[in-house]
Amino acid sequence: MPLMTAEQYENSLRALNLEVYMFGERVASVVDDPIIRPSMNAVAKTYELAHDPKYADLMTARSHLTGNRINRFTHIHQSTEDLIKKSKMGRLLGRMTGCCFQRCVGMDSLNALSIITYNIDQKHGTEYNQRFKAYLEYVQDNDLVCDGAMTDPKGDRSLPPHQQPDPDHYLRVVEKKDDGIVVRGAKAHQTGAVNSHEIIVMPTIAMGKADRDYAVSFALPSDAEGIVYIMGRQSCDTRKLEDGTLDQGNVLFGGHEALVVFEDVFVPWERLFMCGENEFAGPLVEMFAAYHRQSYACKVGVGDVLIGAAQIAAEHNGVEKASHIKDKLIEMNHLNETLYCGCIACASEGRMKPSGTFSVNTLLANVHKQNVTRYPYEIARLAQDIAGGLMVTLPSEKDLTSSKTRKWVEKYFKTRPDLQTTDRMRILRLIENLTLGTAAVGYLTESMHGAGSPQAQRIMIGRKINMAEKKRAALTLCGIDE
Repeated sequence: MPLMTAEQYENSLRALNLEVYMFGERVASVVDDPIIRPSMNAVAKTYELAHDPKYADLMTARSHLTGNRINRFTHIHQSTEDLIKKSKMGRLLGRMTGCCFQRCVGMDSLNALSIITYNIDQKHGTEYNQRFKAYLEYVQDNDLVCDGAMTDPKGDRSLPPHQQPDPDHYLRVVEKKDDGIVVRGAKAHQTGAVNSHEIIVMPTIAMGKADRDYAVSFALPSDAEGIVYIMGRQSCDTRKLEDGTLDQGNVLFGGHEALVVFEDVFVPWERLFMCGENEFAGPLVEMFAAYHRQSYACKVGVGDVLIGAAQIAAEHNGVEKASHIKDKLIEMNHLNETLYCGCIACASEGRMKPSGTFSVNTLLANVHKQNVTRYPYEIARLAQDIAGGLMVTLPSEKDLTSSKTRKWVEKYFKTRPDLQTTDRMRILRLIENLTLGTAAVGYLTESMHGAGSPQAQRIMIGRKINMAEKKRAALTLCGIDE
């Protein structure tokens, strides 16, 4: 099958039979639901750009399995150039959508599994890597969206999985059959889950022998029997149900998260990539996390949008020449480009693993993500500073269109004669959306907690730093005999 178009992608979602709940009721069509639809539009952009000659080099690649042209989101990295293009692709799509476009986690899951399944086979003589390659070829040939599912609810975090009061707080194997296994549990915070064709499950922490039933990785169609989706709420989400678009901020795109419940779901053996090899749970988590921490190049693209909106807000207010406004915009750009440096650096320093897959530099990927937990918040603060309080005290679009209030809204929120009040309101609503509304989930909260907590990155930085080498350098320069 050739690369899917955006229209074909939408039609492929319509063919799925997903069991999705939102606000306590089952969603009739995730494609047509006004709250979910903007997130589907963002994924569709990844298909649209793959057909644009201007972006084809970033958005597509050659499959190392078949030699076919494929979407880069289904590609296994074959060089540092691939890793760099991944970062550039993330920034491009972040800038074009102003939100999470939801395919990175699947791409990172595929690449991590290409490495870890090979390593398991080398130790245990299993056939996981061959199963994975067959699955990968299926994903590539059909140009599918994969949801990478790693985060368990975790229950009491002071206890390992097997000691939880409720054993289902970590997804686990509850039965083994001749033709497969049965799993039960849930995965939380699943970005883009109901916009995906496939769901790839991985363990969420390192595990001991007592947790072997929880050391499981597999892939299933997203509408497999027993999988249920419960949509998460986002700030200002019901604005999408209102008439008009002005109050939404981003009128085209959005994101979503969901709790994915596995209620005694059957997994055939050919879709299993780990089953009880607990010593590889930790390495899989770390490998996926390194890839996914690199993926936060997308926040640089969203930062581009926010910086542009702040510049326009300053111009609307007539303060764009003020020195302190210029300085704040310079600082926003400095922070944003520093983030870009991090994701490019960890890609450039990538290395090939025994499986043949290229992985990022783990230390630099974690340093990059640590910066992502901080810099977008400062960029957002400065954007709010420049925008002013009107960003959160604006009347609604209905007040702008009402025959009773329109004249006052237009009169008192107008700045320059050559500017439309509506345009000023739209820019302020976009800044609100990116820093406080639905998009703030993807730009701020996801920057903090996505791909692991800030402390998780600090732990990895501590592990990967070569302190002995630094000490040797100091000792040599001051003349101390080591």
